[in-house]
Amino acid sequence: MTGRVTLPRIGTEAAWRRAARGFLSAGVPPDALRWTDGEAPQGLFDTEAEVPEVNREIRVPRAFAAMSSAVIWHSDADRFDRLYAFLWRLQREPGLMRDRGDPALAHLRRMEKAVHRCKHKMKAFVRFREIGDPEATRRSFAAWFEPTHHTVEFTATFFSRRFADMDWRIFTPDVSAIFEDGQLRFLLDAPRPEMPEDASEGLWVTYFRNIFNPARLKVQAMQSEMPKKYWHNMPEAAAIPELIAEAPARARAMAAAAPTLPPLRTARVQRAAEALAPDHWSGPQDGFAAALAGCTRCPLHHGATQAVPGDGPATAALMIVGEQPGDLEDLQGRPFVGPAGQVLDAALQAAGVPRAEVYLTNAVKHFKYVTRGKRRIHQRPNTSEVHHCRWWLEAELARVRPRLVLALGATAALALTGDGAGVMRRRGTLERGRHGGDVLLSLHPAHILRTPDAAEQDRLRADLVADLAAAHRIASERQALPATETG
Repeated sequence: MTGRVTLPRIGTEAAWRRAARGFLSAGVPPDALRWTDGEAPQGLFDTEAEVPEVNREIRVPRAFAAMSSAVIWHSDADRFDRLYAFLWRLQREPGLMRDRGDPALAHLRRMEKAVHRCKHKMKAFVRFREIGDPEATRRSFAAWFEPTHHTVEFTATFFSRRFADMDWRIFTPDVSAIFEDGQLRFLLDAPRPEMPEDASEGLWVTYFRNIFNPARLKVQAMQSEMPKKYWHNMPEAAAIPELIAEAPARARAMAAAAPTLPPLRTARVQRAAEALAPDHWSGPQDGFAAALAGCTRCPLHHGATQAVPGDGPATAALMIVGEQPGDLEDLQGRPFVGPAGQVLDAALQAAGVPRAEVYLTNAVKHFKYVTRGKRRIHQRPNTSEVHHCRWWLEAELARVRPRLVLALGATAALALTGDGAGVMRRRGTLERGRHGGDVLLSLHPAHILRTPDAAEQDRLRADLVADLAAAHRIASERQALPATETG
C-alpha cells in the first residue's frame, strides 16, 4: 500500500519541504510514497499519508535547496517523487550533487533550467493594462499570462518589488497573483478577466517597430526567445509577420545606403572635400524621409520613437517652424497634431490661412522628454541639439524655398536667426534668416497653453492670429512677384 502525499497548489514549496523533512526523519523510503498536488487521480490502493513530525536534524547541500526551489514549480507530475528520491539518496551519498554523470541529477537539472526559463519568459512577456482610475493614489493594472510551468508564485515577488507603488493582478489558467495595498496573495482557477484597451500599447508597438533591425533578423532564434504561444497576449506581436516579410527589402536598402570607408591614402582628399561640404543634407528629394529616419546626429534619437519630418506642399509660399515634436507627433510621425497643433489650427482658421497651403515643420526633429510615471513630459532642446538639427531644417528650406518663414517661439528663432532671446519683444518683426530669406517672429502655441490667466490667453491668441495673417499676406504678395524679385 502506498501513502499518498497531497500538496496544496498554493504554498507548494513550503509544504513539500515540511513533508519531505518529516518523512525523511521517520525513515520512510521513496517507494512507500506517492506525491501529488491534487490534480493526479488517486490510485486504487493509495491512502492519505500523515506527515510525521521532524524528530532529527536534516541537513542538505545548499545546491540541492536551490535546485529543489525551482524544480518544485515544474509542470511534470513526477517532480515531487523525483526530488524526494534524490533527497533520500543524498542522505547516503553526500557528494551526489557533484556527480555530473548521475542520470537522476541530470534530469532534475534540466527541469530546473526549464523552470528558470519560464520565469524569465514571465518577466519578459507579461503585458499589463490599466483597469483603474489613472488619477487614483494607487493605479491598478491587470495582465493575462499562460506560463508553461507553475511559476506564478515563484516569480510574483519580482513583480511586487518592481511595481510596489501600484496595484496589479496577473491572471493565469492555474494560480493568479493579486497585489493590493502592498499585500501579495494568490487565487486558484480565476477566470480570464475582460480588460480594456490601453492607450500606451500604441506607443509600445510604434517603439517596437522602430527598434526592429531587419539586418539582424533570425526568425528561428527570435521564435526561440519569443515563442509563438505568448504572441496572442503581446500587442507588439501583431506587427511581427509584417516586419519579417519586409525585412529582406529593408536590409538591402540599408546596405545600399551604408557609407563606405575610403583607403587611407585618400584621407587628405576626404578632409578637403568635407571642408567644402554643404551645411545641410543634399541628397535626392525622394530620399529625404528615409535619410531623416536614420538620423543619429545628436543623442535625441535614442529616446524618441521616430524622427518627424515637415508636412505640406513642396512649393509652399509660407513655411511655419515650431520647436520640436510633442508626444502625439512622436507617435504619429506628423508635426502639430497634439494640443499645441490644435491651438495653431484654430489660429490659422481665424487668420484665414488654409493649413493645406502651409509647410509645417520643427527646428528639432526628435521628441525630447523626461518620463514621469507613464507620461512623457516635454523638455526644451538645448543649443547643441538645435545646431545639429539645422542640417535637416536647412535641407527643408532649400527644398521648399518659401517666400517667408514664420518662427514660432525661441527655439525656432534660434535655429533660423541664430538668436533665440527676447522673442516676445521681437514678435511681429521681420529679420534676416541664416538661410538668406526673411523670418517673421511669433510666439509658440504651447506658450498659450501654459499661460494660466484666461484674459492673457485671449491676448496671446489674438497676437498669434495677427502674426499668421501678416505672414500669409506677405508670402502671398511675394508669390505674386516675378521670380527674379525674391526680396
